[in-house]
Amino acid sequence: MMMSSRNSGTTVLRHLGFRLFSSAVASRVTASEPAYSLVLSRPFVPSAPARPPASVLMRLFPVRMASTSAAPALGGEQEEREAKSSSPAAPPNGSKAVASYWGIEGSKITKEDGTPWRWSCFMPWETYEADLSIDLKKHHVPRTLLDKIAYWTVKSLRFPTDIFFQRRYGCRAMMLETVAAVPGMVGGMLLHLQSLRRFEPSGGWIRVLLEEAENERMHLMTFMEVAQPRWYERALVFAVQGVFFNAYFVAYLLSPKLAHRMVGYLEEEAIHSYTEYLKDLEAGKIQNVPAPGIAIDYWRLPADATLKDVVMVVRADEAHHRDVNHFASDIHYQGMQLKDTPAPLGYH
Repeated sequence: MMMSSRNSGTTVLRHLGFRLFSSAVASRVTASEPAYSLVLSRPFVPSAPARPPASVLMRLFPVRMASTSAAPALGGEQEEREAKSSSPAAPPNGSKAVASYWGIEGSKITKEDGTPWRWSCFMPWETYEADLSIDLKKHHVPRTLLDKIAYWTVKSLRFPTDIFFQRRYGCRAMMLETVAAVPGMVGGMLLHLQSLRRFEPSGGWIRVLLEEAENERMHLMTFMEVAQPRWYERALVFAVQGVFFNAYFVAYLLSPKLAHRMVGYLEEEAIHSYTEYLKDLEAGKIQNVPAPGIAIDYWRLPADATLKDVVMVVRADEAHHRDVNHFASDIHYQGMQLKDTPAPLGYH
């Protein structure tokens, strides 16, 4: 009876040995040497707790044990030396390693004449020539109640702006662009989320509105080179942008046609402001300095372009934004969604 139970225990331990012991220990389990005798043959040392074999941990926690951070702790000094030898060597001659996740060096971006591209806020393929033939006097006459609300809201915002900036059109343009770059981003974001929720395309309007926001941001980058804002003007930008972003976000959720109409009238005011800017430049009240390099590359202006040329192309951009947003509002007035009508062409 004792022999049969002993043989049964030996058989069980022989089958479970590969799960409980390392390969070195399991190889010693044979029919002539019972498995439990190997366990009993190991002296018990209370001061040095036994560490489970690596093979046992690998079987119990395969994912964790496969990570590179756990390998040195289990394998000892030999595994640490192997891990160090397998790591990539430092570049020779003291050169810096490529700062890329994939280890691929970025391509050199150059201009058409072969000179290095020096702007990080836009790339050569994002540049274009502004359409100066666009109609600057076009005006949408407010007819409906929403049109009148949008029109008089924009007119009421112009009054404090005139008082604060007077005829400092460089700072005025800079402040205007910090606000004008908000609607395109808000509209594009909300249309993007709507497209995801409804599993339907946007008709190209997401890209158009985001391009509008990016174009207005480049206006700001340009006028930052012309007029450096003072500390209180920077503080005003924080306050105005915080209020305007949230107000426009709510307005777009409630009525996209009201929001787009408001932007259309806002762009009409921008055209008026840049026209006054040009009058002062032509009259000599504002010095017609050379155009900033960022503006020359972004609008593909000639090398001898001046501030007057910059204001003209910016004004043409604002006229394009005016037409796009009035058109978007008209689509909603006709009972359609923007996705039902293809978006107009972009700036390029």
